[in-house]
Order: sequence, then C-alpha cells, then structure tokens
Amino acid sequence: MNFDKYVAAGNDFILFNGVNNDYEDHNKLALKVCNRHFGIGADGMMIVESSNIADVKMLYYNSDGSQGEMCGNGIRAFTKYVYDHNIIENKNISIETLAGVKYIDIVADEDNKADIIKVDMGYPIFEGRRIPINIHKEKIIEEIISVDGKDYIFSALTVGVPHVVIFIEDIDELDINSLGRKIEEDPLFPKKTNVNFIKVIDKGNINIYTWERGAGRTLGCGTGSCASVVIGNILGKLQNRVNVNTEGGRLIVEINKDYRIFMIGDAVHVAKGEFLKR
Repeated sequence: MNFDKYVAAGNDFILFNGVNNDYEDHNKLALKVCNRHFGIGADGMMIVESSNIADVKMLYYNSDGSQGEMCGNGIRAFTKYVYDHNIIENKNISIETLAGVKYIDIVADEDNKADIIKVDMGYPIFEGRRIPINIHKEKIIEEIISVDGKDYIFSALTVGVPHVVIFIEDIDELDINSLGRKIEEDPLFPKKTNVNFIKVIDKGNINIYTWERGAGRTLGCGTGSCASVVIGNILGKLQNRVNVNTEGGRLIVEINKDYRIFMIGDAVHVAKGEFLKR
C-alpha cells in the first residue's frame, strides 16, 4: 500500500489514493498507520475517493480510528496531494467532506507544486443543539465549565467539527493535556469536542494550544484556529485577519462581516513509501 506523508502547521497526515483501490476497513487502517511505534505515525489519515458532487472526495480519520467530519490542516495537505499527483489539475477545486463541499484556491510554485492554499471554510455554526452541546442557546459565548473544582470561561461552536475556545493569560499555569482530555470527554458535549487554549498577543496575532478530539495533544489544528479567530472577533479581542501561531507552524485566518471563514497556509510533503500489511 503506497502512502505519502504531509505536515501542515504541525499536524502530520498519512494519505492514500483510494480512487482505484479498495482498502481494508478504514478505521482499523487508521489505527495501524497512525501508530507512532508500530506504524508510520501521524495525527490522522486521509483517503482520496471519487465524488459525485465535487472534484474529489476526502475521507478523514483520527489517530484513534474514529472518522472525523473534516480537518482544516488536513484539507490543505489533501489539496497538495491531489494537485501534486495530478489527480486534479485545476488551481480552483472543490472537495467533498462530511462537513460539506469546500472550495480551495491554489497558488503553485515555480515547479508547479501547490504552495499557498486558501480554503473557503464556510460559516461557523453557533447554535447549541447543532454543535452539539447540552446548552440550548443560539450562541454559546462565555459560558462556565467546571473541571476538578475550578471554573473556566469557554465559548463553543462548530467549524465542520465541534470546538471549545478558552482564552488564557499564562499557558504555564495549565496542564493542557489533562484539562483538554477532561473537557473533550465532559458530558456537556455528547459527541465530544476539540479544545483550544488561546493566548492573545495583539489583535492580529495569537498563540494556540490544541487538544484534538480523537487525536489528543497536537501541534496544530486548522479548524481550531478558525474557531478561535471567530470567537476572538466576536468578543472584540481580535480583528478579522489574524496570524495564528500553532505549536508546530503558522497560518492565517480571515473572516468577513458575516463570519465566513478563509484559512490560508501551506503543506509540506515529507515522505512517501509502502505500508506493509500485517
């Protein structure tokens, strides 16, 4: 099974071309290939398939084998894969995901490889029942969640996948892994949630620390970056174009007055090879 590995803003992914291949159970395959000791190692796995409603279809799986609706950094890696492998030749493409069809603009480098990738992420969903969260409000802004006897102010929304956003003053005061896991699995979130801790540098720059649903602590999260900029803008903490510094890289998030989101960044091809079935 031939694979390619990509990195985008600190997230790493394994990609397979499934257009002409019938791979084994995708959930089990993700568990195998994403394992960092007994597999290739990655935060997630993606499979390319044909689509009846877009140029191509993206299937995304977390490292724990669960299927995700979408992945922000992943879709940039996916875009680079399908463009650089000539699966899609246009620089303006559409990709079907479980979170809907996403539209992407590609700027190629001098070797005609995908360089800068701009993804139209669409509109966030704020309504509690659609995130989903067990708070029945039109917007989940600055609510309180208690973990181990301590209260945290959070906001929630979905950008293809559900996210919690928490603004912090000092990251060193938090045990991100422990707190992130407990919030992810809190009964407040019936389908669990991603968790983002945000340090505002100024209105145009933030640092983000992410605990991902189904993957754990990761060095970056595209949808989390988008969610955090939206919430920061609503709260007056951020402008509508923000440089997002993840623990593994950097991307740009833009939002318009209706909160339509555009994510801009690159992806890097780091390896290719053959995964041996066992």
